[in-house]
Amino acid sequence: MTVVLRLTLLSVLIGLSSCSSLYFPPPPQAPLLTQKGEFSGGLHTNFSQNTALQGAYALGDHIGVQGSASFLRSDKKQSFFGSRNNRKYEEHNFGEVGLGYFTRMQDQRVLEFYGGYGFGDGKRTERREGATTQTLEGNLQKYYLQANFSKKLSKTWHFFNHDWPVSYGMALRASYVQLHDFKIDGKPQEMEDNVFLEPISFTRISVLGPIQFQMISGSNFGLRSRKYLKAANSVFQLGIIVNLGGQEGKR
Repeated sequence: MTVVLRLTLLSVLIGLSSCSSLYFPPPPQAPLLTQKGEFSGGLHTNFSQNTALQGAYALGDHIGVQGSASFLRSDKKQSFFGSRNNRKYEEHNFGEVGLGYFTRMQDQRVLEFYGGYGFGDGKRTERREGATTQTLEGNLQKYYLQANFSKKLSKTWHFFNHDWPVSYGMALRASYVQLHDFKIDGKPQEMEDNVFLEPISFTRISVLGPIQFQMISGSNFGLRSRKYLKAANSVFQLGIIVNLGGQEGKR
């Protein structure tokens, strides 16, 4: 539990110290499918109120599809140590669809590769002493490639007089994102784009039957220097996932 608490505290501090960006990355989805007909679904959120609903389905023994919808509504101070009267209201809506390949190795590890497309919109309104000072808004378009890997390694945590099976995995996502139809106070601005790398690790704790609690912790790196489309928001997420119709064994 000590490791989980440290990762949680680190992610909170990163989120509190981050600068504003019109892109809030949804959590990389790692369904870890194992056979035809399997379904994986999840619901995640974080301290920035970035909430995502995800689902994946195995069309064949090695082919899977996945989709997600994420949204955010946040009204908070412009900076952690700033005045309560200087606030920013953020809206973000985003959807993704992807197609990929999955396989299960002889030692029960699962490996997945997905590619997909995403689209959405973002808006940020800044207020000072109750009066609007600036409004930024635009549409987002995204292309991504992602690899997911789950280790065979697992252990059991014992607390509250109960044994909780725990498994681990990791994912790496590379995304090309465009901010277009971009406006500041209603005036058109130049399009921005960026390439993001999102390496993450996840911990899953079996709660009841196919239901698992999941914690995602990772980083977000922007490979290009941009003012409004940058890696400024946390990848940290907490959620619940469920896998139905899959093969037995740790994943």
